[in-house]
Amino acid sequence: MAKPQVLILQHADWEKPGRILECLDDVGLQTMTMNITGQAKPDLPEFSEIAGLVIMGGPMGATDYENYPGLKKEAKLARAAISVGKPVIGVCLGQQIIATALGAKLASGAVDEVGFAPIKRLSQHDYFSMWSKQLNVLHWHHDVVGLPEGAEPLARSEQTKVQAFRIGSALAMQFHLEVSAPLLEEWLAEPTMVKGMKKSQIQKIRDDFNEYNTQLQPLADSVFSGFAARCSTYAAYLEDGRH
Repeated sequence: MAKPQVLILQHADWEKPGRILECLDDVGLQTMTMNITGQAKPDLPEFSEIAGLVIMGGPMGATDYENYPGLKKEAKLARAAISVGKPVIGVCLGQQIIATALGAKLASGAVDEVGFAPIKRLSQHDYFSMWSKQLNVLHWHHDVVGLPEGAEPLARSEQTKVQAFRIGSALAMQFHLEVSAPLLEEWLAEPTMVKGMKKSQIQKIRDDFNEYNTQLQPLADSVFSGFAARCSTYAAYLEDGRH
């Protein structure tokens, strides 16, 4: 049988796992990155070989199954992984996929939330442990979701009530802790991401990143290294079960 690996579901070339992948690499976990959005019957790894699931962001709607049939498979995979305690993390669209897969409602936000703005801590959990009540993070989304039944809300912003939540083995975040300086430059060079933005707006995002990154990097390291550790533990559990 194949060695357990972490499955990363990507929805756009520039929406990369960034710091998440760095932390997975640090603990020596094997990963597989796939984009299955256009496939109704994607050729996924065996469920028994998945030691963790990462669902990244993207420009589509989380429930647009007609145009992106693979999203329905992602929702089913997220539900199945959470049901058996596999570590799961979702970012932006990934957060919305997890939430809607578990019965929450998807809606259009009142405004686009793009750029740096504060989130407020609602509760503490080992999966996402903000050391201060408020923190400026990178936002880049239009749609928003409600809170799935049984989920613990972790953070909110002025524009978005559900910015982060935990449910079972899953952590879901609407904002982008995964973005490193090189990845941000990829985003700012991608026409799809900056469409309609002025040069001054683009520069402000870059300047804000430089200002807030000293606070964000330790939090990102804590969140994603914790996820990597849980995946590593689950991978060992899968391997032990084979003997």
